[in-house]
Amino acid sequence: MRSPQEPLETDPLIDDPDTRIVVCCGSGGVGKTTTAAALGLRAAERGRRVVVLTIDPARRLAQSMGLTELDNVPRPVPGIDTTAGGELFAMMLDMKRTFDEIVEAHADPARARAILDNPFYQSLSAGFAGTQEYMAMEKLGQLAARDAWDLIVVDTPPSRSALDFLDAPQRLGSFLDGRFIRLLMAPAKAGGRAGRKVMSLGMAGLSLVTGTLGKVLGTALLRDVQTFVAAMDTMFGGFRTRADATYRLLQAPGTAFLVVAAPERDALREAAYFVERLAAERMPLAGLVLNRVHTSDGAHLGAERALAAAETLESRESASDADRAAAGLLRVHAERMRQLTREERTRARFTAVHPRVPVVEVPALPEDVHDLAGLRAIGDRLSQTDGAQPFG
Repeated sequence: MRSPQEPLETDPLIDDPDTRIVVCCGSGGVGKTTTAAALGLRAAERGRRVVVLTIDPARRLAQSMGLTELDNVPRPVPGIDTTAGGELFAMMLDMKRTFDEIVEAHADPARARAILDNPFYQSLSAGFAGTQEYMAMEKLGQLAARDAWDLIVVDTPPSRSALDFLDAPQRLGSFLDGRFIRLLMAPAKAGGRAGRKVMSLGMAGLSLVTGTLGKVLGTALLRDVQTFVAAMDTMFGGFRTRADATYRLLQAPGTAFLVVAAPERDALREAAYFVERLAAERMPLAGLVLNRVHTSDGAHLGAERALAAAETLESRESASDADRAAAGLLRVHAERMRQLTREERTRARFTAVHPRVPVVEVPALPEDVHDLAGLRAIGDRLSQTDGAQPFG
């Protein structure tokens, strides 16, 4: 018997004009992209002007919305029901383009060109650890600042850990404020007679350090890094300022986090960590979306009884092909019942630790969602309007 659990009601959440941002987060492969798209579509067809930001490189969102591709610019989604006056836009984060936009917006043209052409910058913007997550935060901040949408739905990056989305701004800020960067910036910051004196006293040590780094990194790479640091000097503070502003936005009452998980041990363990982290960071948690929950109309026939019946049929001396086929079906049913039992136990462990987290279950579908009709079906299940039973 399941312990009582408050059901998550998504329609009041997305209908509320005070809800401006919904962040779908969770570990990889649990249906975050589909959940985000389904919520965005449902909100738009209920009258809101919505943009869905995905960071999923698999491009499933574009396919399900009937778009040939998505890029760093919000694109209108065709084919939605606009009777209620809503609109739907979708976009996929281009990590490097977002970084380039920041440089172009916060540096004069000459300095911007020097940064964009710098080999170290090109490597950093294309693949530095945490850059994707940081740029997702940057893009969210840009969208919110434009005030062009009633609702922004964010599909967080498919990171190894769902916590990377929250940690990335601090990690990148720590890198930009770190001792290594400050060391490389020291010669450029020292100026005037006093500065030259300080530099002369410290150059021997700096030369020793940079000489060692040159041997480790290579002289050309070290020179690229130093040139990059000198060009980016005036922008470093802006990264942290914007990251802090977006972090406060995520803590604001108009933001709602939906933790998305599958009824599997690792996914729900990650979900539990995220629930606890959101509480620690005072970020508003709306609830848990439990995707791909398996059900059966034959739950009254347990696994053990099904296996016993299968063995009886198979043991008959005159077992017919029909008997053997029936036995095979009973074994399949037994495995399904065992799967349901495993899922139930996994859910129960989460519920025991987090009994006050509202939950909605989305049943497993026979095939992947690949169009607007499929997204609408997911939206119905999220809102519990199709007869699906809430968790409880």
